[in-house]
Amino acid sequence: MSTLAVAMFVPAAADLAVGNKEWQVFATGAALTLFIGVMLVLTTRSKIRNLSLRQAFILTTLSWVLMPAVAALPFIFADLDLSYTDAFFEAMSGLTTTGSTVIIGLDYALPGIVLWRALLQWLGGIGIIAMAISILPLLQVGGMQLFRMESSDTSDKVMPRAAQIVTAIAVIYVALTLLCALIYWLFGMTGFDAMAHAMTTIATGGFSTHDASLGFYQDARIDMTATVFMLLGSLPFVLYLQVLRGRPGGLFADNQVRWFLAIAALGVGSVTLWLLDGGPDDFPTTLRFAAFNVVSVITGTGYATRDYSEWGTFPVAIIFFLMFVGGCAGSTTCGVKVFRIQVLYATARCQMRRLLQPHGVFIPYYNRRPIPEEVTASVMGFFFLYVVSFALIAIALGIFGVDFLTAVSGSATAISNVGPGLGPVIGPSGSFSSLPDPAKWILAFGMLLGRLELFTVLVLLLPSFWRN
Repeated sequence: MSTLAVAMFVPAAADLAVGNKEWQVFATGAALTLFIGVMLVLTTRSKIRNLSLRQAFILTTLSWVLMPAVAALPFIFADLDLSYTDAFFEAMSGLTTTGSTVIIGLDYALPGIVLWRALLQWLGGIGIIAMAISILPLLQVGGMQLFRMESSDTSDKVMPRAAQIVTAIAVIYVALTLLCALIYWLFGMTGFDAMAHAMTTIATGGFSTHDASLGFYQDARIDMTATVFMLLGSLPFVLYLQVLRGRPGGLFADNQVRWFLAIAALGVGSVTLWLLDGGPDDFPTTLRFAAFNVVSVITGTGYATRDYSEWGTFPVAIIFFLMFVGGCAGSTTCGVKVFRIQVLYATARCQMRRLLQPHGVFIPYYNRRPIPEEVTASVMGFFFLYVVSFALIAIALGIFGVDFLTAVSGSATAISNVGPGLGPVIGPSGSFSSLPDPAKWILAFGMLLGRLELFTVLVLLLPSFWRN
């Protein structure tokens, strides 16, 4: 909360620098948010070191509910004519790095609001990395205990080590952001646009300063830059530490990274071949648009340079599937995550081998290490809840009058934190502004579910959680 309050002064300074009175919006929001944050710190500082497991679940979920609640204040106070529903939706989309938006007319928006959207996604990206490293493995959410640090047997050992790693990763995160902004600027973006897009690219968020997203620039160099940095944001940031420590091969030696890049390459290749068959563009142009938009979807960034929902049935099917995949654990992406697909594949392979050799002993492996049974069970439970949550969100959207394609793709894009869906309403060329308010609250809840890996939120709904 206090971090958000400090961050609000950045867009306030941007508006003040160009003489816009909207700086008062952020100053007011910052004062109110800082007051709430300081009060929370003062009332909980003596208890924060002795959290129980249940309290950790409550604290994590409530934090991700309260943050968008206060981050929505500038959207309400600004001259955007947004209801609190729209403002909360936009803030939740930003902090969860989803990228769905209800704001139209970004090309003419004041710099403070545009910068605030980018800051929300940038802060949400580093927040997700920190949570994936220090919190989710301890909570054993969806198989994340696979990435538990060697020294994480007791909380006394975990927190100092986790804090050191998160600090080092934050430096890498800032460095990649600045590098991305520099390249954008060299390729023709204004300094403001370059910084705003760099923040949302490395965070795989997808908020842009233009309604047409990066398609506004129509520049192959910018598209390629975005594609590379979206991929960099989707890889485990812990492995970047190994690269800096003199182990550059450790990044591509990781099985999860190889699988992720292979799936992305397969998707790009398939869509490129389809578009080349009778398409109007030559091979380099087709490859450029296919690579950019496919990588944008699989990483959950949500940028767009073309309306891929009009590419035909096969590309739409590929893109819809890739919405669920996501990137690697320990990155800024969401979705199912590649490591869970690997765990299920290894488990299914062992099951099929047992059918052929009933008396054989077969053990599933991940990164050349045996997969514990509790991890396998946790991953299978995650998949079940993921499918059920996707179906229930789509059905709930249908109840409030949303058409089938919008409901299904909206559910997928919310729970996978992708951004745009499919079709004319919420596709790459549309927005979520026309949806009814109940649908926006449902989608906001879906974003929260996907960002916190389902279990962290759904465990609070169990009656047994609140007993004793």
